[in-house]
This record gives sequence, C-alpha cells and structure tokens, in this order.
Amino acid sequence: MKISVAMCTYNGARYLPEQLQSIAAQTHSPFELVVCDDGSSDHTTHIVNEFAATVSFPVHLHVNEQRLGSTRNFERAIGLCEGDAIALSDQDDIWLPEKLSLIADCLQRLPGVGLVFTDAEVIDEKGHPVGYCLWEQLSVSKAERERLQKTEGVNDLLQGATITGATMAFRARFRELFLPIPSDLPLIHDAWIAILVAAVSDVLPMSAPLIRYRQHGDQQVGARQRRTGKSGFREAMRRRTSYQEMIEVGTQVQQRLWEHQDVFKSDSALSLLASRLKHLRARAQLPTEKFNRARFVLKEVLSRRYHLYSNGFRSAVKDLFN
Repeated sequence: MKISVAMCTYNGARYLPEQLQSIAAQTHSPFELVVCDDGSSDHTTHIVNEFAATVSFPVHLHVNEQRLGSTRNFERAIGLCEGDAIALSDQDDIWLPEKLSLIADCLQRLPGVGLVFTDAEVIDEKGHPVGYCLWEQLSVSKAERERLQKTEGVNDLLQGATITGATMAFRARFRELFLPIPSDLPLIHDAWIAILVAAVSDVLPMSAPLIRYRQHGDQQVGARQRRTGKSGFREAMRRRTSYQEMIEVGTQVQQRLWEHQDVFKSDSALSLLASRLKHLRARAQLPTEKFNRARFVLKEVLSRRYHLYSNGFRSAVKDLFN
C-alpha cells in the first residue's frame, strides 16, 4: 500500500521539525511527502528542504505563488499526490510511529473502506497531554461511528465536526468525486472530503489515538476544552443552529453525487440526504404564528424526522417555543 502524505504549511517553523521527524519514524514508510507551502515568511521551507535530504522517501515541496488559504492549499497538495492512498497532515502535530502501518493494514484488508480516521491525544504547546482526547471533545459517539461504518453517517457529517483532517486517510481514487472543493460553503476541506467519501463507501473509525493533536494560539482550527456545568437541555434551547448552512452543504453534496453516479453509486446516501434536507427546510421555514408553528412541529414529530435527524423531542420543544 503506497500512502502519500499531503502536508500544508504556513509559517510553521516552530513545530514543523517535530512533526517531520514523526513522519520519518513511521514503521510503514510513506510513499512520498507532498508539502504545499502557502507563502511562509519564516524558515518553514528551509526546514522542509533540510529534512528532504535526510530521508529515503521523496519529499516534494511546492511553494504557492499566491496565498491560497488552508482549504485550497490542501486541495492542491491532494491533487499532487501519486500514492494509492493519501494521509493528510497538519504542520504542528506528532504522529505515533505505527499510524501509517495500521492505516495501510486496514485499507488492504477491507477493500470496501474508502476512508479511515482515528482518535487523537490532545497536547498543549509544549507537547504535554491536556487530559482529554479529540473524540471526547468533539462528542463523537459510538452510535455515530457505527452509522459511518454502514454508509449511514452522511447526515451526521453535514455539520462537519466529526472527522478531523489531521487524523484522516482515504483512497486516492475518490479525488475524482470530491475535487474541486467548493469555496462557498461553511466548512473546510476535511468535512467536504469526509461527507463525499462516506456517501459512496464505508468509513472506518479507529479508536486508537494515533496522533498527538497540538493546541496552540496560532492554529486555525482546534479542540479547546468545552466549558461544563450547563444542562444539555438549556444549552440546546439557547443554541442557534444554522439550518440554511446545512441545507447549502447538503444541496451541493447532492449535486456532486448526481454528477458522478456513473462511477460512484450513491442511491442510499441520496435518499438519506433528501429526507434530511426536507426536515432541515421544514425547521428553517417554521411559521412565526404559534398555532401554525405547532402544526408544523407536530407534522415533523409524527414523521419521526425529529428523532432521525435532530435531537428528538428536545428539538421539537426548541422549535415550538423559540
């Protein structure tokens, strides 16, 4: 199994050497490391070039002429990879030595699996464990993981928080489906990749934390510890979910799947998406008048869509009174 590593960098000199060394220490050596730098002004590219001279696998450094941003930069790096599978890499984490070996084993043994993602131990700026793992922080439930393994998790991924790019690897053939990545959606590259691949193949969650996921003040996305103490019900009542954003994501996912039906069969995912979008549109367009609102909420309750696609009666009560 040839696994390319797609890494994006931008002014990453502080933590990059440790991440590069952890990639070099993999028991399953990468087929190649593709680094796309987004115009760093520090010593990032020098560090990559020095590293390339010390390892046996190819290291390809590409420096963008103009700033692309993280999503476009990952899109470019993924497109340049030549392996059978692609593992995404941030510039500031630390991989455990067995990461690529375990991923390669899974993809070789399970041909129906298109994407693998793992848990991660969260660390601070100095590399010290902070006391929780990534799945715990993102509330990635056992039920959600089971749905993903049965090609039933597409709806869970509309909100984009489940599968973190830094822990993700996927078969390279799915690039035809998810590239290019839309630039007008309220999610980044990893969420878009995850939802498209999950729509047409099995997804395997690996519970072992195979990376050390660093938290620091300069990162774009992280997993800061959530505040506790509020009742889940009160928090849900106060939270304002952007149904329109999820509708936009789901609609573009539908369109992409339709365009590639000849290569990637997605009838089941399209059916699930259609039902979820019907529910989201109903919630987004609830009447303001109380009686009519109650009638619409009751209709959704009786259809069981609140239970299938939201938080059951909690969501119904939220819609009724908010």
